[in-house]
Amino acid sequence: MGRQKQFVVVLTADERHTLTDMTRKGVHSARVMTRARLLLLSDQGLKDRDVAARAGISTVTVAAIRRKFVEGGLQAALYEKARPKQAPKLNAQQTAILIAEVCSTPAGRETWTMQLLADRLLTLGVVESISDETVRRTLKKTRSNRGKFRVGVSLR
Repeated sequence: MGRQKQFVVVLTADERHTLTDMTRKGVHSARVMTRARLLLLSDQGLKDRDVAARAGISTVTVAAIRRKFVEGGLQAALYEKARPKQAPKLNAQQTAILIAEVCSTPAGRETWTMQLLADRLLTLGVVESISDETVRRTLKKTRSNRGKFRVGVSLR
């Protein structure tokens, strides 16, 4: 005899109706529909390996979704929480300084390189550390170029 399930899915009639509608109408993402089918199969008392075989997922996923349902309810089981995003490396003031430097001409050079810009920000004391890739991404987001090409201006 096997071990008893720690998190048993017991759906109310309203929840069962909602999940059935979700699986019949294809307006949700595939992930949400798979989770809905998983909850419906778990409510029927099937074992995790049977649910996993029918839904085409792993038994670990079945157990995780059952746990989310029991601990957090239907919404927690179907939808993921928003993941925290990493704070930007440069704030608005630091970005403005970077753009001002891009608009100037470097000493002894024709154009700025990403590494030169990163070194210049360090020299000015704008940041404690920065990579040339961060400079490139920041300039790409602000649509700034390094002064090599004239955008939108005809030379002829």
